[in-house]
Amino acid sequence: MRGCGDCFPRLRWAALAWLAVYLPAYALAYGFANFLFLCNVSVILIAVGIWTCSRLLLSSQAVAVLIVGAVWTVDFSSRLLTGTHLIGGTEYMWEPRWPFFTRLLSLYHVVLPVLLVVVLRRIGYDRRGYLLQCAIAVVGISIGRLLGPEPNINHAFVDPILKRSWGGAVTHVAVVAGALVFVAYPLTHLLLVRLCLPPARSEPLPEPALPASLED
Repeated sequence: MRGCGDCFPRLRWAALAWLAVYLPAYALAYGFANFLFLCNVSVILIAVGIWTCSRLLLSSQAVAVLIVGAVWTVDFSSRLLTGTHLIGGTEYMWEPRWPFFTRLLSLYHVVLPVLLVVVLRRIGYDRRGYLLQCAIAVVGISIGRLLGPEPNINHAFVDPILKRSWGGAVTHVAVVAGALVFVAYPLTHLLLVRLCLPPARSEPLPEPALPASLED
């Protein structure tokens, strides 16, 4: 089976170049805590997955970003075309206090889902990616809860849909994590299973039979 380096040799260097721009730009504008958001964790893990040709890592992040990227794109497009946010979550894209270039980098939400589907259709989807991403999400939301309500990292204090808190710390983390683990991620997982079949294993060619006269 060929890996990313064999199928997309230039993509590995593009991923490295992206990190060289993205990491300092985001750190300077938003601070290092911003990298704890699951969407930014995905950016880093995808780049690492492409560089290391890890089908498992790329599959896990495809589970994470397909629905999130679609929701982000819908909300961003709604604000761009109609002037109103249909869902919410992209308001910062119109905040002049953030550098314009850094805000443009957030368009990775549009690009990464498409990129991952293209890559995984070539190298195959690893079904264990669902379980890995579930673990990453639970850890990420739990860490967000420890950092306090003001950054609301990974919606650990206020959920992104109803904009409310669900009871105490354990209850709220369970609700937000459960929505991802039992609703959003399974839908993405099933979609990826259909879209990105595992590559066919190459069977060894049978050895040619020797003539009977040569077998004696």
